[in-house]
Amino acid sequence: MSGAGLLGSAQSVSQAVALHCEGITKAFQGVHAVNGAAFEIPQGQITALIGPNGAGKTTVVNVLSGAMKCDAGRAFLGDTEITNWPSYKIARQGLLRTFQLSRELGGLTVLENLLTAPPHQAGDSLVNVLLRPGSIRRQEREHAERALHLLEVYRLYRHRDTRARELSGGQKKLLEMARAVMASPKVLLLDEPMAGVNPALIDLIGDYILDLKRSGVTVLMIEHNLNVVEKICDYVIVLAEGRTLATGRLSELRENTEVVKAYLGEVMDAGAAR
Repeated sequence: MSGAGLLGSAQSVSQAVALHCEGITKAFQGVHAVNGAAFEIPQGQITALIGPNGAGKTTVVNVLSGAMKCDAGRAFLGDTEITNWPSYKIARQGLLRTFQLSRELGGLTVLENLLTAPPHQAGDSLVNVLLRPGSIRRQEREHAERALHLLEVYRLYRHRDTRARELSGGQKKLLEMARAVMASPKVLLLDEPMAGVNPALIDLIGDYILDLKRSGVTVLMIEHNLNVVEKICDYVIVLAEGRTLATGRLSELRENTEVVKAYLGEVMDAGAAR
């Protein structure tokens, strides 16, 4: 699948840092879910955020995306500090996220879900409504064409007029990814994109994530499936007890005794038991 089909041709990607955080801390009723997490996300790559249950992975993503405020620490999108910005403001800067449990707009059709995604829509301006209705119609046609194309790419075209709540779990995951792509992200945070989907969809979703990388999007994904991580991720961050335990390629981390003790050994034992 060609990356140009989603976001246009990828430009040359430097090894700049797309997203980074310093000393992120978040506590709930005195219990630290995240306790000083710090890491960098390389631009234009797919980075996995892994670790045992309760390590603070989703909390970190919530903080970075503006869904939750941190108690301490700083977060940066490129050179811009986004610490404790509201999620809508962060999204306007090009950082978007999906959820482990998909949050589709269930009462809208699949197509309508995508049409809500693009930022800076001309129809949001009263001046445009009153004085430039033609520009609104042109933009709406452009958005509709792009949305229908994405629905074809994500194999949802035949469901375009279906209420989103009627989709299967796997289809909702695809819809959420397509809706995020419709918003033209620079950085996309994926919270367990493979969780709860039919095994036949895992490779397909992996291909879509690789396609995002080819289109120049930086991806940070929480994922427990280490086969997927090894196959598609360039870089891995391990969280444990709310802190960054180690970073590197998965092949390197398999040799790290602290990582094996905290997480990989547990995962590999579980896999052997199955």
